[in-house]
Amino acid sequence: MNALRVISPYKHLGMWVFDDERAGLVQEPFVAGADTLIDHALAAKGIHGDRGFRLMFSASEFPGFDYRLTWAREGEGGNWYYSDDFKMEAWLCPALFKYFDEAPEALYAEFKPRATEQAD
Repeated sequence: MNALRVISPYKHLGMWVFDDERAGLVQEPFVAGADTLIDHALAAKGIHGDRGFRLMFSASEFPGFDYRLTWAREGEGGNWYYSDDFKMEAWLCPALFKYFDEAPEALYAEFKPRATEQAD
């Protein structure tokens, strides 16, 4: 399994979603705080969310990561993570297990504009 994963979330019907053909996911939504965390991260990086973005993530630190999320607890069929940067929790649904065998103690994320977009 790769240590670094990449998805390209985009807005659909006003919600952050992503597709990952290899994982069998189509328009998988981010909800319960994960959507708000994305909004905060994009604003902090100056990335225009309406154009989508690239999200690289891993259970291990990697050069250039922007944010660390710490596992808080299981609940509501998924796992809750805490962002010290934004002082908030975000829920990740069971789709997390398409990428990890178990919920990682921490997730590291890098937010980048899509390749065709430059951050302002």
